[in-house]
Parts: sequence; structure tokens; C-alpha cells
Amino acid sequence: MLKIVHHPEYDAPTVADDHRFPMRKYSTLAHYLESVGLVSAVNPFVEPEAASFDMLAAAHAADYVRGCFDLSLDRKAQRVIGFELTDAVVRRSRLSCGGSYLAGKIALREGVACSAAGGSHHAKREGGAGFCVFNDVGVAVSALLAEGAIRRAMVIDCDVHQGDGTADIFRAEADVFTLSLHCEKNWPTRKVPSDLDVGLDERLTDGPYLGALDRALGEAFDRFRPDIVYYNAGVDPHVEDRLGKLSLSDQGIAARDEFVMNYVAAKAVPIVGVLGGGYSRDIAHLARLHGAMFHAASTLA
Repeated sequence: MLKIVHHPEYDAPTVADDHRFPMRKYSTLAHYLESVGLVSAVNPFVEPEAASFDMLAAAHAADYVRGCFDLSLDRKAQRVIGFELTDAVVRRSRLSCGGSYLAGKIALREGVACSAAGGSHHAKREGGAGFCVFNDVGVAVSALLAEGAIRRAMVIDCDVHQGDGTADIFRAEADVFTLSLHCEKNWPTRKVPSDLDVGLDERLTDGPYLGALDRALGEAFDRFRPDIVYYNAGVDPHVEDRLGKLSLSDQGIAARDEFVMNYVAAKAVPIVGVLGGGYSRDIAHLARLHGAMFHAASTLA
């Protein structure tokens, strides 16, 4: 059965329901996964520990991490992140990093695992941005490399926004390959080069999108052979997403997640799924869209 990492504090209660970032999607997704039987009494959620200061400081500047822990970041830095830093926001960010790390450990053992959070790919080495306090995939991969659990990692980022923070953290790391498939004319305006960037035209629909994904994965695996893949399955390429600018349908999102999961599994490489972005006001629909990744992963478990 698919192991899903989740913690109730992935949902920070200090972030209001009317905030631009739909924080309630995490608790709603957890209820959805239980309702469809992917989580049950015989296959419960796996709870992570919060990432430590040292784990976070391996991917981020130590003074930035200290500022988050102490809640001493200035207002400008908090505006760049998009959240007022509170104990609950910092803790949920630390738990998200711990969740992506734990999911990686499980995937190395079982072939596949998912975290019901993560994908905070705009947090750079020097600081957070774009609703991302810490870069969970950056933290997790750095930890797995440092402890010798892996030698090489690939990040497949299908969030609609370019994975600038992940590219920044690993820009000088030859043992990590970053792939970003995103809408080119979307935030961030100033992009940090990934190992492979595929900038897509606005309003691209399911068929052309899946074709571009197929070509991108082919090139990535021709160039690099990882020991693990982290897949950022952001659902903001959906046609109804407030921040998206692409036009994938519900079926297109599901087909994308199934394609990535099966493609990586066919290479006999462990894969970790993390949530990524999704900004619909319809939280129940948003949870179902995010659920597609877990359904796709469950077929591999």
C-alpha cells in the first residue's frame, strides 16, 4: 500500500481562509485521501518530524533559518515570502521539509512514497519567496546526499511556475539534475536556470502539454541517471487556477501524474511525490486535483 506522509500541522491555522494561499487545502486533502481509501486504519498516515536547524541550514543560509526560528525576519522579507511569520507557519514549513525527507527514505525502501505537502520551490538558498518559507525538496535532497543514502537525484517540477528556488540551491551541485516544465510568461519574472527548463506557451491544453512532458523526460533521463526522483506535482497548470495561465483539464492533470509516475517507475528509479501549487478558491475541487498524484502513485505501491 502507498505510504503517505502527513501531519495535521501541515495546515497552519494562523493563515486566514481568505489568504491568497489556500492553506486549508492540506487538511481537506487529508480528508479526501481517507474518503477514497488511500489512507485507512490498516494503512494510516505516516507522521514526520520537523526538520532541524542543521538540516535546514544545509540548504539555506544559516542566518535566514535563524531569523525564521526566532521570528525576527523584517517586514520586507516576510512580504517577499507572502506570509506573516508565526510559530505555526514556521512549524508547518519545518514539518513539510521533514515530510519530504521522510517520504524520500520510504521511497528508497519501497519504490514510491508521497507527502501530502511540499513542493515549496521558490525558497532560495538565501531566503524564502512566493509562499515558500523553506524549500522542502532542496532540504530533503541535501540531507539524503549528505548521509550517503543517495549519490544522485533528479527533481521533476511540473508546477506552473518555474522552480527558481530549487535551481538556485542546486546550481553548483553536479549530482542533482533539475527539470522545470512551466508557463514561460508567468511568475517569477527573473528565472534561475535549471539544468533543463521547458517554458510553455500560455493556455496550452492537455495534448500539447503531455507531448512536451514526454520530450522533457526523455531528454532529462538521456542526460542524467538518478538514484531518486522528486516530483513536484503542482496542479496550478489547471485551466481554472487563479495563478496558472495554462489550460489543463481535470483529466489532463491526472494523465500527467500517471505519466510521470509510470515513466520513472519504468526506469526502476524510486519516486517521491510532493504537492506543489494550486490556488483555486474551490478547496474541495483543489483537493481532488491534488489527489490525482496519490491515485497514480498507489498503482506503483
